[in-house]
Amino acid sequence: MVRRLTLLAVLALTLAGCGSDEESAGTTGEETAAATTEAAGPELKVGLVTDIGGLDDRSFNFLGNQGLERAQDELGVEGRVLISKADADYVPNLTSLAKQDYDLVIAVGFLMAQALETVAARYPDVSFAIIDYSQSAMAAKPKNVRGLLFKEQEAGYLVGYLAGLLAKQEAGSRQVIGSVGGLKIPPVDRYIAGYQAGAKAANPEIETLNAYSQDFVDQAKCKEVALDQIGRGARVIFQVAGQCGLGALSAAEEKNVRGIGVDADQAYLGEHVLTSALKKVDVAVFQTIQAVQDGSFAGGENTIFDVASGGVGLGEVASDVPADLVSRVNEIQDNIAAGNVADIPETVR
Repeated sequence: MVRRLTLLAVLALTLAGCGSDEESAGTTGEETAAATTEAAGPELKVGLVTDIGGLDDRSFNFLGNQGLERAQDELGVEGRVLISKADADYVPNLTSLAKQDYDLVIAVGFLMAQALETVAARYPDVSFAIIDYSQSAMAAKPKNVRGLLFKEQEAGYLVGYLAGLLAKQEAGSRQVIGSVGGLKIPPVDRYIAGYQAGAKAANPEIETLNAYSQDFVDQAKCKEVALDQIGRGARVIFQVAGQCGLGALSAAEEKNVRGIGVDADQAYLGEHVLTSALKKVDVAVFQTIQAVQDGSFAGGENTIFDVASGGVGLGEVASDVPADLVSRVNEIQDNIAAGNVADIPETVR
């Protein structure tokens, strides 16, 4: 009897052991999945620092954030945005993200170049990108920074061409268009130079007005500049001033003239918006994050976005614009992409 009980005990232990093996196999599967996830690497961390225009500019910083949000949705990255209220915030904001081991830190704007160069030197193992500033133009030419540049003059040329055609058709004997820049910096001037050149190519008789608000935030300042130009006969106002420029578009609506948006497609602001000069900051941000994730990102260089690559272009055109004018502008866009419209100026004369 004792021997029989012993055999039963051994059998029970054996069966229990088999059951443990099955449970262990299940546990091992879960552990393997976890190990596989861990082997794939931690979630990519991407930080974005706005310039003083903030996310409410409905153009430049707004688009940068859209690119980050798309990367969060489609690529599964962890993203964080730090908003700069003043120039003095640039270094602390960039430093904060670098110290927290973000894999990529993106500076949205030309005005952050000096701050980014300072922070990039302190954190050589962090990858950085900057919108609107050339890496090769930085004094130290940091190897961990990539410049994301746009041919704004091409987008400016397109909206200027349309403005020139429309002024010729609508404005009568005096054909005047205007532009309102924020600060006189290269990205702003490339837009305006292209705008003036496109307008004159379409309509040699056109008169172009231009002025700067010296601000990217205060809408009242841009509205005042725009109202002055409208008072001098401008029938179209192109805003190149971020959040401040929304005031210029407001002036256009108030005085029943045409407005042209910038960076984002601002047609949603109302029927007074003729079109917008698109600058796809969101695409630049998304593609740069994607490059870091797939290992193809390289610092020490620039990426150029133009009409041919789809990085800049023409926004939605107001529905009351004659189809033949739209067709002519689309033809110009194709010619720019093909390289048949060359030497578009980049500086305002």
